[in-house]
Amino acid sequence: MRNKTEVTIYDIAEALNISPSTVSRALNDHPAIRKETKEKINKYAREMGYQHNSFASNLRRKRTNTIGVIAPRLDSYFMSTVIAGIEKVASESGYNLIISQSLESVTKEVANVNTMFKSRVDGLLISFAGDTEDISHLDLFLRKGISVIFFDRVFQHPDCTSIVIDNFKAGYSATTHLIEQGCKHIAHLTNSLQCSVYNDRFNGFKKALTDAGIEYKPELLFNIRLNDKAGEEAVKKISTLHQKPDGIFAANDTSAVSLICNLKSAGFKVPQDIAVIGFNDDPISRYIEPNLSTISYPGNDMGEIAARTLIDRLENKQTEKKNTIILNHEIIMRGSSLRKL
Repeated sequence: MRNKTEVTIYDIAEALNISPSTVSRALNDHPAIRKETKEKINKYAREMGYQHNSFASNLRRKRTNTIGVIAPRLDSYFMSTVIAGIEKVASESGYNLIISQSLESVTKEVANVNTMFKSRVDGLLISFAGDTEDISHLDLFLRKGISVIFFDRVFQHPDCTSIVIDNFKAGYSATTHLIEQGCKHIAHLTNSLQCSVYNDRFNGFKKALTDAGIEYKPELLFNIRLNDKAGEEAVKKISTLHQKPDGIFAANDTSAVSLICNLKSAGFKVPQDIAVIGFNDDPISRYIEPNLSTISYPGNDMGEIAARTLIDRLENKQTEKKNTIILNHEIIMRGSSLRKL
C-alpha cells in the first residue's frame, strides 16, 4: 500500500543514521558535505519520494521568491508580450510568478490584490482595471514596505515606479499622421477616458487637432468597448452623422481592424474615403487588407524593465529611485492611412 505520509528530512536522517542537519545540507548541496554522502542522501531521498518544501523554507527566510502580477486582461497580444518579458527576467533571477487578471473590474482587482497579499508575494506588478479610480487597496502592501511597480495603466504615487510610454505624445503622433495625409474631419475611437492610457491618447488627439487649426467636435468621439465588435458600433454612429469623418484614430488595433472590416462592408473605401490608424502593432494589423497603420511600443521591453526594476528593489540593487520610466513608441505607416504615396 502506498504510504501517503510526507517524507521529511528527519525520516531520511533516521533511516541512514545521519543527523538531520547533515541531510538538510546535503539536499541543499552544501560544500561542507562530502560528495559520497550527498549522493547517498539524494539517492535515498529520490527513492522515498521526498519533496523539498521550498515555500516553508522561504517563509523562514521571510521571502517566498514569488512576484505577483495583476493585468486588466490576459487575452490581448500586447499584455501577453508584457508578461513574457516579466517571466523572462523573473525566471533568470530565480523568481516565480503568480498571475491574475482583473477583467477590467476594480472589484476583482481588489480581490486579486488581497489574494496576492495573503500569498506573501515579495513584490507586486500591476496594470490597473479600466474603472479603477483610486488605489487605496494597495495600502496593504505599501504599509508593510512591500514594493509595488505599475506598468502601462498607472497612477502617480511617490512610493511606486511607473513603467509607461508617453500616451499623450503617441496619440498626438497618430493624429498628426492622419492630418498629414489630408484628413480634416477626424474621429477618435476609444474606451472609458477614466483609464489613464485612453485619456492621455485622447488628449494627444485633441492637441494635434488644435495645433493644426482643426476644431474638435464631440460627436466625433466614439466611446465604445474596444473589442472585435467595436467597428460595427462605430459604423452605426458614422451613419447618423451628416458629415462623415475622413480619418479615424482607434485606441487599439482590435477595434481598428474591426472598424476597417465594417467600413468596407458599408461601402467605404479605406483609406480613400476614411483613413484609419490603430495602436499596439498587434500581429493582426499586418493581415487585414489594407494593412493597418499603427503605433508600436515594446510590450516585451516594458515587462522586462518592470520586472528588473522590482527585483532590483527586492535585492537592494537599485541605486536611484525613479517615479516614471518612459519607453519610446514608433509610428508604423501602412496602407490603411496612406493617402499621399
